[in-house]
Amino acid sequence: MNEVARLVVWVRGGVQGVGFRWFTRAKALEIGGLSGFALNLDDGRVQVVAEGSRAECQSLLDWLQGDDTPGRVDGVTEIWDTPRGIYEGFAIR
Repeated sequence: MNEVARLVVWVRGGVQGVGFRWFTRAKALEIGGLSGFALNLDDGRVQVVAEGSRAECQSLLDWLQGDDTPGRVDGVTEIWDTPRGIYEGFAIR
């Protein structure tokens, strides 16, 4: 499971204005090996893009789908893709 992957996630619910992007970045850094970003969207969702090993990306997805996130997560939609390798670190946008 060392395959390199790109994970794109859209998180719905009460996830803006609660530090969601900051905590997502902190979790990505804790997992280690991930690059990408967390971004507030105009429709109230947060988009998360992460690249790294499939296992590291899955760990972040498990956290996003769990009960330990700030705010209220009503739903998570994810897409797995081929990594682009264009990110340095994990940013808040």
